[in-house]
Amino acid sequence: MSVTTALKGDAAHQVRSLLLRQGEQFAAYNFREYAKRRTRDAFRENKDIDDPRRIQELIQEGLRNLQVLKRQTVISQFYEVDRLVVEGGRSGKQTGQKGDIVRQKDPGWD
Repeated sequence: MSVTTALKGDAAHQVRSLLLRQGEQFAAYNFREYAKRRTRDAFRENKDIDDPRRIQELIQEGLRNLQVLKRQTVISQFYEVDRLVVEGGRSGKQTGQKGDIVRQKDPGWD
């Protein structure tokens, strides 16, 4: 009996799908990709777990980790970060000629 069979197949799929859908909702590329990768890796690592209690603990751990990641995204929103190249599109403070992105010094702190 594995995680998939212990959770009756559908339940395992539902838990994995829920975690992946939640991960897709992160606006920041790094958080989004980390959540997806970590969910897939955790399910692969624990695919042979038989104990229903341990399976439930792993699910709870995954949900706790998701909450930590959500809190971290809130904190990261306090800091301005340019979009990554892999996200497609250009971002940043648009100044200069020909649509170039030029970093401007924010007034205040030196």
